[in-house]
Formats: sequence, structure tokens, C-alpha cells
Amino acid sequence: MKTDAPVISKKVLFPFILVTSLFALWGFANDITNPMVSAFKKVLELDNFQASLVQLAFYGGYFTMALPAAIFVNRYTYKKGVLLGLVLYVVGALLFYPAAAYEEFYFFLAALYILTFGLAFLETTANPYILAMGDPKTATRRLNLAQAFNPMGALAGLIVAQNYILRALQSDDVAPSGRLLYETLDESGRNAIRTSDLAVIRDPYVFLGLVVIAFFMIILFTKMPQNKEQEAKTHIGLSIKRLFQNGRFAWGVVAQMFYVGAQIMVWTYLYQYAESIGIDNATAVNYGIAALVVFLIGRWIGTALMKYLNSGSLLFYFAIGASVCTIVTIFISGFIGLYTLVGISFFMSIMFPTIYGVALEGLDQDAKFGAAFLVMAIVGGALMPTLQGLILDIGGTGYTDTRILGVPEVNFSFILPLLCFFVVMFYGKTVSRKLD
Repeated sequence: MKTDAPVISKKVLFPFILVTSLFALWGFANDITNPMVSAFKKVLELDNFQASLVQLAFYGGYFTMALPAAIFVNRYTYKKGVLLGLVLYVVGALLFYPAAAYEEFYFFLAALYILTFGLAFLETTANPYILAMGDPKTATRRLNLAQAFNPMGALAGLIVAQNYILRALQSDDVAPSGRLLYETLDESGRNAIRTSDLAVIRDPYVFLGLVVIAFFMIILFTKMPQNKEQEAKTHIGLSIKRLFQNGRFAWGVVAQMFYVGAQIMVWTYLYQYAESIGIDNATAVNYGIAALVVFLIGRWIGTALMKYLNSGSLLFYFAIGASVCTIVTIFISGFIGLYTLVGISFFMSIMFPTIYGVALEGLDQDAKFGAAFLVMAIVGGALMPTLQGLILDIGGTGYTDTRILGVPEVNFSFILPLLCFFVVMFYGKTVSRKLD
């Protein structure tokens, strides 16, 4: 499996760096949003299912806009797709200002939904663009390298969430340990805290919108390379027919949907798991940061291993590791369970870009539409956390209201990520035989 082809050539190094920076940019948006599930729950007095709608809106935007993004790129260019994605990103982020003024949860959901229209454009465009920036033999390694910068942005998002949102929320001080405001305050007190806390949630998103405007201007005035073969116009109907006649691609979409569902559940409900053992939200972010650090380490190690192992085999072994950690998280409560929940991130690290690269390998002009369906598969991150939220609501709005198979419902709820990792394991094993 060893190859001497360069991962990235010098002539496209600067455009590669620019496009790679976008991976950090959407990583920031992803991980500043994950802690918002528990934050919105407390500030706006929601149950677990209602709070999980944050992820439904966020990842639902990917599903809605991925195919239109591919159609846009098919008609124009990768660069124009990136620019339109940045515009939508800005609009969604800035909508947090009126959302906070109206104090309506569904306004925030709409803002997140539009923001992820932009992220859908960026992911649909940037991922195949990176694959096209060099030798096809190193495409999956190149995408893993670019994706390694995604958790750097995610770390920044978590740090901002911890220091400038969660620690500044007054609701966490007056209603700790999963309790809601109405249990501790009268209506006037609740209204005052709600107004203050929603402003705290608003400000980082508005600032983020201003940063994205700067990125837009830099890319607008930079000459970007074109891959004539991949950017050639193709008939959408024929392209989709060819894609789903390709078993490796079709099952890759399925595997990606289950992987993203697992990732978002693990990273979203880490905070509820921590709170169930007495750790407050702001402190729990430290465990979220630790998860991203081991995720980043896993991404670099996995990228290096791909020089010697085929992508399918590595995916299979990492899925086994993630499954073992998840089983421990389910059946061993306390800090050991929390540590293994953090450890799952090491094994998740290579899954998204590896599935993506393997599924798109050799698709040439069909890659842009293939990329769209793989981004649409991110809808797994919209649907599955709501199912986990329903499990958490079985005994009430708390996280340890009842026991299932002898463990609290928050522990048992991680049965869903476990099932997802089994699907990824099956896909990795299947494609490993074809890549040998």
C-alpha cells in the first residue's frame, strides 16, 4: 500500500492552505454548537427532545442544501461554490442578533438552519476540491490531512463556548444539575436571566459572521486552481444513476450517515453524561476539549498509517476500537465511563474522510454529485441525536431518572452510537477486500 506520490504539490500549496482553512472554519461552527443543546435547554426551559432540535436544525441544513450545492458547482466552479457557501454562513451567523432580540427558540433554529446551508456548500465543494488537488493515489491521505485541521477549529469553538458562553450563563448558576429555571425563580427573574443569557449566546456567532466575511474577501481575490476533469459539466440524472450502480459509493453513503450520527451523539451527549456524575456544563467542556485533542491525535496517526495500510482495513480496526470504548461507556458508570466516552474520539478520527475518500475514489466528473450525497448523509447527525434525546426523556427531563439494563438512561442511550459503529465496521471490512 506504500506510495511515493506527493500528497500535495508546491504549485497548489497556497490554494490548498486556503481551502484547508475552511475545514477549521466549519469545525468551529460544529463545536461551538454542540454545547448549545444543554445551554438552550436550561435558558429556554426545554425538555431533552426539544433541545435536541438544535442538532436537527444544524445538520438538517446539510441534507437540504448539499444537492443544490452540487448542482451549483456543476454549473459554475468550485471557487464560486465556496464563495456562496461563505455568504450563507455569514447570513446564518448574523441572524443570531435578531433571534436573541425576539427570544424565540425557533428563530435560533432558523438561524442555525441557514448557517448550515453555507456549511453544506463548503463541505460539498471543499472535500472533492481537496481530492482533486493532486495524484489520485494520495487523494484519501490528502483529505485526511486537510480534515486534520477541522478539529483545530472545533477546539477553538469549544474553548469559546466554555469561556465566553457557558461560564457566563447566569441560568447555570441558579439552576444547576439539570434543573430548569421555573423550579428556582419567579417569572420576572426568569425573564431577566433569559434576556441576558441569550445575548451571551448571540455574541460569538455574530463575531463569527464578521470573521467569515474576511475569509470571503481573501478567497474572492485569490486565483484558485481548476480541475477540468472534475469540474466538467455532467448530466445530473446520468451521474446519479452511475453513482448508485457503484456499490462502494452507495454503501459509503449509508456508512457515512451512521458515522456522523455516532459522532454527533458522542460529542453532544458527553455533556449530559458528565452532568449525570456531578460535573457542571462549563467544566464538562474540558472533557469535550480532551475528546477533540485525542481526535486530532488519532487523525494524524491514522493519516500516517494510511501510507502502509489500505483505507478499508484501517476503518475496520478503528471501528472496533470505537465499539469497545462505547460498550465500556454504557456499562461502567462514573469517571471510567466518561474517560472511555472521550476515548471514542480517537477511533472516530479517520472515519469521515476515509469513508468519503473511499466512496469517491475513481468517480471523476461524478465526484461533485457523489460529494453532495455524502454531505447529505450528514443528516444522520440531525436524526439520531433526537432519538437519543427521546431515550433520555423516558424517566423525565433528568439524565438518571430510570435504569435500563441496570444502567441509567444516559448510559444506555449510547447503544445508538454503538449500533452506528457496527455499520462502519461492516463497511470497512467490505471495502478492505476490494482495496487489497
